[in-house]
Amino acid sequence: MCRSIKPLQNLAPPATPTEVHEAALQYVRKLAGTTRPSQANAEVFARAVAEVEAATARLLDGLVTSAPARDREVEAEKARARSAARFAS
Repeated sequence: MCRSIKPLQNLAPPATPTEVHEAALQYVRKLAGTTRPSQANAEVFARAVAEVEAATARLLDGLVTSAPARDREVEAEKARARSAARFAS
């Protein structure tokens, strides 16, 4: 799957609607193979993003876990460390 789609479940604070929308947009872009649809496909593209966004929100609202919520700053630091290691010269 796309590296730019981040796990949104069990975060403190919870995922925002903007984050859910961005993940849905990235997912639809990946499936469609384009970042911007043509005018002929704009409506179906936007509808797909809205449907994936709604399904994602329902999924995140319905998931249950006993694990403690993950701290966003700690997760961001881990991601920066992985990136630094991956792209080190």
